[in-house]
Amino acid sequence: MTQSRPVYLKLRDQIAAAIIQGDYPEGAMLPSVRALAAEQGANPLTVAKAYQQFQNDGLVEVQRGVGMYVVKGAAELLRKRERDLFLREEWPEIRARMARLGLSAADLVEQA
Repeated sequence: MTQSRPVYLKLRDQIAAAIIQGDYPEGAMLPSVRALAAEQGANPLTVAKAYQQFQNDGLVEVQRGVGMYVVKGAAELLRKRERDLFLREEWPEIRARMARLGLSAADLVEQA
């Protein structure tokens, strides 16, 4: 499923996860486009496209000549969006697969 997704969306998901997990807390500066591109082995234009989406969504702000910073409330907003996306797109498939396999929530708890 995720293999066919564009690289900039995969990078966006990685950055979003890092913000949600607190690796980039509110007020923190994100790595530069070039630094993240080198770290991820990606084209800088691809990283810039991922960053642009965060800027368009109001999750980061740019301080010209300085860098890009995570805005207040970004982690909670991303968490809500990711939760909604999971429940709308991923959970129905997981629930259907669990039903096919005869798995219950209790079975999953036992494995944890």
